[in-house]
Amino acid sequence: MFTGIVETIGTVAEYRQLDETESGGYGISVTIEDAGPVLVDCHIGDSIACSGICLTVTEFDSNSFKVGISPETVKRTDIAAWKQGTKVNLERAVSQDVRFGGHYVQGHVDTVATIKSRVADGNSIVFGFKLRDAVYEKFIVEKGYISLDGTSLTVTTIDNDGTFYIAMIKHTQEHVVMPLKLVDDLVNVEVDITGKVIEKQIDLHLQAQIANSNSTLSQLISKIVEEKVSEALNK
Repeated sequence: MFTGIVETIGTVAEYRQLDETESGGYGISVTIEDAGPVLVDCHIGDSIACSGICLTVTEFDSNSFKVGISPETVKRTDIAAWKQGTKVNLERAVSQDVRFGGHYVQGHVDTVATIKSRVADGNSIVFGFKLRDAVYEKFIVEKGYISLDGTSLTVTTIDNDGTFYIAMIKHTQEHVVMPLKLVDDLVNVEVDITGKVIEKQIDLHLQAQIANSNSTLSQLISKIVEEKVSEALNK
């Protein structure tokens, strides 16, 4: 679990496609350097959010660490666009003494979004984004949380076409990678898990109600159908 409060910015030092003869074949091996602040208490197997992607440390030293990335993660994220020199946000998994300054971030990226606009507003920057997969638009709400490249941000407004906006203050600009990106670049998106949990609970409840002929919902549906059939027969 993460908070979406970026600790430091790392740099991709090596990006290598694995072949079928190697462990994790057809995946990608990435080494990230300039990562000292998140490695002071690191252990093999620890989770580090890399631009919002929860990845497992397989090797490390005082300045860099290595992770393996599966094809599924590549499909969901912007990792295919990474190369040597790419800057990434880094955050360690939370410990029991961490102040929860952001929001509950799993590090399980749902999809990517394209930066559609970036406009200065005083010393802030207002970014506009459009999701690649519209199915996640229902989980993005005005004044709700969203994780973009692992940064906990608040949605300010949403257009009718699903384009959504965030306003990034100067302090955040100085500590995350997004200001380095341009219009048409991609960002990793993790929507707030709360919305997904609520949707799942409602869906399961409705299914159970429909499956039970004695449930309140089933009886209501039957009554409405009977009334409509009766109206049609009496016309």
